[in-house]
Amino acid sequence: MGKARIALLSNPRSTGNISQLPRIRAFCAEHPDIFHYEVERAEQVGDALKTIALVRPKVLVINGGDGTVQAALTELVNGGHFGDELPPVAVLPNGKTNLIALDLGAQGDPVEALRRLHLIASGELENHLVARELIALTNAARVKPAIGMFLGGAGLADTMLYCRDKIYPLGLPNGVSHVIAAIAVLFQLLGLTGRFLPARPIPIEVKVRRQGTLRGRFGLLAVTTLEKLLLNSELRTARSGSLKLLAVEHRSSSMLRGLFAAMGGQLGRKKLAGVHVEEADEISIEGAGSSVFLDGEMFQAGIGDPIRLTRSPPMSFVRLAA
Repeated sequence: MGKARIALLSNPRSTGNISQLPRIRAFCAEHPDIFHYEVERAEQVGDALKTIALVRPKVLVINGGDGTVQAALTELVNGGHFGDELPPVAVLPNGKTNLIALDLGAQGDPVEALRRLHLIASGELENHLVARELIALTNAARVKPAIGMFLGGAGLADTMLYCRDKIYPLGLPNGVSHVIAAIAVLFQLLGLTGRFLPARPIPIEVKVRRQGTLRGRFGLLAVTTLEKLLLNSELRTARSGSLKLLAVEHRSSSMLRGLFAAMGGQLGRKKLAGVHVEEADEISIEGAGSSVFLDGEMFQAGIGDPIRLTRSPPMSFVRLAA
């Protein structure tokens, strides 16, 4: 097969694609140097990338939510379809949270983002490449690591489950859904309970190599290699190229400190009571039935069966922002 300028891997079931995929298909039809492959399930990503590797694209563009990106990154690292020459990866903003797309400067209309990527791929691509280290997740049941860029645990994972099971089925816009979830978490912090509120976080233990152990209930637990987090805030640590850990204790005062620090761009710049910002090459999470989400996919931590997070070698990504 000939060399494609762009290979586009689409998940028609992602939130944005329900309405935007016809426009994306039309754009691809107008540009024969775009190789478009659609999958509906994560199990199909391996076969998709095996086929995409045959056309040797200059750029691999993932058109789906964070879960689709996570499945593709995992297969890129573990599948070996491209040998030692992985194509740079770009992400269209077409999911519910779009954290990875946001970090890479892809916002707004996904077709316009694809148009910009097509222009970039036809010019000086090297000027738009950035290296990102990835998170490799393993546990007793998983020998080959799952690969991603953002992990949410503790109360954050409970809120993700709450959104998925209780709010998203209502069919509301993403922004409205996330505001409702934030209000529900606030009610929970004030001591209110009810079946329409997120579950109270269970105690967990987080071990940060060379930094010690954090124990307790956390309203928010996040591990990332991204530069931007929720609320478009930056998590500043002393060195780049490490796993960045944010753990906020499950108290209203701690959550408010963390919220205001995030809104003011101060996370990691100074110590705040109940707000822990650490960096490490290895982190483990252990708790009785504690759930974590790695870019949309759920994993379970148990007593004696911790989830282990390490750094995966860097990969090239295409950044749309200047």
